[in-house]
Amino acid sequence: MISSMTGFGSQEAEIDSIGRICVELRCTNHKFLETVFHLPEGMLSLEDKLKKEIEAKIRRGRVFCAINIKGKEVQGIFVNRKLLKNYLHELNSIKNEFKIKDGLALDSLIRLPGILSLKENKPAGMHIWEHLKPLLQQALLELLKTRQKEGRVLAGLLKNRSGLLKKDLVLIKRRFGSAVKIRLQKIKAEEERSAFLKGADIAEEMDRLNFHITNFQQKIAKGGSVGKELDFITQEMQREANTLAAKSFDLVISGRAVQMKSQIEKIREQVQNIE
Repeated sequence: MISSMTGFGSQEAEIDSIGRICVELRCTNHKFLETVFHLPEGMLSLEDKLKKEIEAKIRRGRVFCAINIKGKEVQGIFVNRKLLKNYLHELNSIKNEFKIKDGLALDSLIRLPGILSLKENKPAGMHIWEHLKPLLQQALLELLKTRQKEGRVLAGLLKNRSGLLKKDLVLIKRRFGSAVKIRLQKIKAEEERSAFLKGADIAEEMDRLNFHITNFQQKIAKGGSVGKELDFITQEMQREANTLAAKSFDLVISGRAVQMKSQIEKIREQVQNIE
């Protein structure tokens, strides 16, 4: 089975000691495997672990991994006593220097920047890995399913298009045989006949094109991570179709070869989506 490189997967869960953990994976086309992470503060240490899990399941594509943690609310207030002490020292110094008699009210002190804040629940990265790992694995499974679903559609389209190429090639072979006979009937000189046969012969191009199409269909049937191979094969198919069109002396064959080139280009565009 072949897989597309585009897909989406997500998973979330409520963890008593941590809060709600959300994992989201998105994958788009790319020549190689590239992972991009968007992690909460304090979780950069988990990037290597996340990367290994993703690389174990995906061979090609640009993977965006976003993790969001909404910690449980903690009923508490943090007083930055060290900062308050510094404030008081400086304020008292100003009072003494400028002989200010007004006292320092508590409500004024607590409004100073950085004195009061709510306590936050920020679990350490390594502590939450045991909870995050299964969520990541489930999100990966969902991502792979969407890639495989699209891959099945792509496989069907590629089989149909490569089958049309086979039919076109059969028509070209038939036309080539009859077109050569008709042209030879108009040529009397043996030397001219020999030169025509040598220059007009496209049998080698047709054989190679047939081989590439068959190889392409076999790779589709085999499945797996064959995107790079399929891309290379389509390049070879296009090369042979170009040569065939250039060498042909018959307008019908040339027209059919141009149609094949267009079909191969459409195939190659779809192949770009395959892992």
